Order: sequence, then C-alpha cells, then structure tokens
Amino acid sequence: MRARSFALAASFAAASLALAMSPAPAAPSEQQVDIRHQGGLLHAVVAKPDGAGPFPVVIAAHDCGGLQGRAAQVRSRYRDWTDYLVKAGYAVVLSDSYGSRDLGPQCRMKASPVRASHERVADLQASRQWAAEQPWVQASRISLIGWGEGAEALLWAVRQHRGERGNDLRSAIAFYPDCKPSSALAWSARVPTLVLMGADDDVNSPSACRQMVDDAKGRSAFARFVAYPRAMHAFDQANIAVQSVDGRSDADLPERGHIGTNVKARSDALKRVVKWLAR
Repeated sequence: MRARSFALAASFAAASLALAMSPAPAAPSEQQVDIRHQGGLLHAVVAKPDGAGPFPVVIAAHDCGGLQGRAAQVRSRYRDWTDYLVKAGYAVVLSDSYGSRDLGPQCRMKASPVRASHERVADLQASRQWAAEQPWVQASRISLIGWGEGAEALLWAVRQHRGERGNDLRSAIAFYPDCKPSSALAWSARVPTLVLMGADDDVNSPSACRQMVDDAKGRSAFARFVAYPRAMHAFDQANIAVQSVDGRSDADLPERGHIGTNVKARSDALKRVVKWLAR
C-alpha cells in the first residue's frame, strides 16, 4: 500500500511539475511590415492568430496622437484592441500614418500635412490592397476600424465611389470621429458602418454624427450610430480617469474637452465590434 501511495504521489508530482513547466499561451504573432505607397513606405504592425489562415482582417487607423507613444511602443488602446481582436480570430494591420512620414502627434497642429480626407484615406487604401494580396488573408473579409481622426478618415474611405470593385471592404467601425466634414457633404457608405460615441463627448459632436447617419438613410449601405450615456471621448481606452484636457500642452491629446474610460460603454463596445465584424 505504501509503495502504491508513493507511486501515486510521484506521478502527481511529476504531472504538477510538467504543468508548471509547460509554456504559457503564445502571444499574438506580430511583425513589422513596410507597404509600398505613393513612392515611399507605409510602416505597419501586423498581428495575427496562430496558424496559416486565411484570417479575416481588420485594418486599424490611429487617432491624432499617433500609433506609438514616447517609448516607441504601440499605444495601449491599440495594443488592447489588437489583442482582443486576435483572440477573436482576426488579423490586425495597424498602419502608422505619422511615423511613416517622420511626424509626431498631430492633435495640436492647425494644418497637419497628413489630412484625414486625403493622405490618411490613401494609407487605408494601400493597407487594404496590401492585405488583399497576402496568402494568409481572407480577402472577402477585410474591414476597417478607426479612432478619432482615424475614424474621420475611415468615414471618407467608405464613401460610395464609382469603380470600387473586387476585394473591397466588408464593414467599418468608427469610434468618436469628427462627423461635421462628412455630414456637410451628404455622406453615405458603400459598406455597413458602425459609429460609436459617448453621448457626453465634448471633443467631437455626437449630434453631428447622429445627423450624418440619419441623413444617409435610403442612399447608403446600412449605417448605425450608437451613443453611450455618460460616456466621454476615448471611453473605450482602459483605466483612464475622466479628466479635462483644456489647457494641457500634451501634443497627443485633443485641444479641448474631456477624455476617460466608461467601463459599461467599453464592455458593450467590445461585444458590439466583434458582432459587427461577423456580419
């Protein structure tokens, strides 16, 4: 009996040791890529699930603060969303519109050389074209997601254009964009587009986005506007206390208004985004 007990104990100890020594779950496969674009290179970070694919892809457009922070690391908002989407089975392409042009944050620039309606749209188009050519990409399921100025660029990118054929976009998701320019030009979308904002956003106008989406009915692909009660700008960024940015000198923050996490809105947005992408 003692010998049997000892054998069982030894087996349990060996199993426990093997479990303790087993590797942790692998981080998303990630690499830096350069996309040829307008005679230059568009730098991007690509993350994808394990395996050969093909995977549906989400092309992500950063806000006016840029893709990377002071430590040359992808900012936490985009890192968190990338990890979440990869775990949900999506590959993510994060193009760096500012770093590729040797520029820093553009939030306080009165006239940025990288315009939401031009250069940033071209960056999204180049990223989409590059993604469609990769063997690990499910080319019929390429979508866009953007924040702030990146979301504004997204609204321009999904407008209806003649000649858009082939491997076009599947859907688009815009977090708290400036909708006034698009609304003034009778915006409509050629792919299903979801606009998510805090109802109390005082950086960009929720009412302008609601009006833009309402006005597009009947001449657009399905578009939906969601306003989260008591949520501010950047509500989806984790662990940010609600705070005013008025008078701050940070080049990567809006010039005015408030930013901060809304846990309830963030939780709903996480679920809503994956559901929208699965359309």
